[in-house]
Amino acid sequence: MNINSLPETDRLIIRNWNPDTEAEQAFQIYRDPEVSRFLGEPDESVEARREKLRQRNQKHRDLNEGSGYWAMEEKTTGELLGTIILQRLPDGAGNLTPEWEVGWHLKKSAWGKGYATEAGKAAIDYGFAVLKLPIIYAVVKPENHASIRVTQRLGMTPKDEPLDITVLISNCLNFDRPTSPINQTTVL
Repeated sequence: MNINSLPETDRLIIRNWNPDTEAEQAFQIYRDPEVSRFLGEPDESVEARREKLRQRNQKHRDLNEGSGYWAMEEKTTGELLGTIILQRLPDGAGNLTPEWEVGWHLKKSAWGKGYATEAGKAAIDYGFAVLKLPIIYAVVKPENHASIRVTQRLGMTPKDEPLDITVLISNCLNFDRPTSPINQTTVL
């Protein structure tokens, strides 16, 4: 089940990154220390980002389970705004668990405009409707107040008990959104 794109939203086209033509734009997004603050070290070069995009695209193609690391493109301008992610969470050894997460990374000029919420909703809706996932998590550092607000707008709530991925989520809050008629969600 390789998915090259998610359904379009009112303002966004959500599709695979093109490493050959979009590595420079992705590099500019991820080299910003404020964007990469919660993600780890920024890439050292456009080529390093190009290779990451290739690897991520290939990883999701190989998994063939509907997961993705997709570009968010503004419909009217074609501007690349960032990334929306729907994928299985790894355990401490890097092995994939049955748990799924939604995540987002946006360039600074796109912050505060509702794009993360819009793309997050599309990814969550796709995860529940198409992939038939029972629950979707968001792993957010406690000091990342903007992402915590996005999880709240997505109807996600703090999870009471930790996931069995302690290495990955140390010093993080975990939010979940189970599929249910009452839209319950939890955070770790």
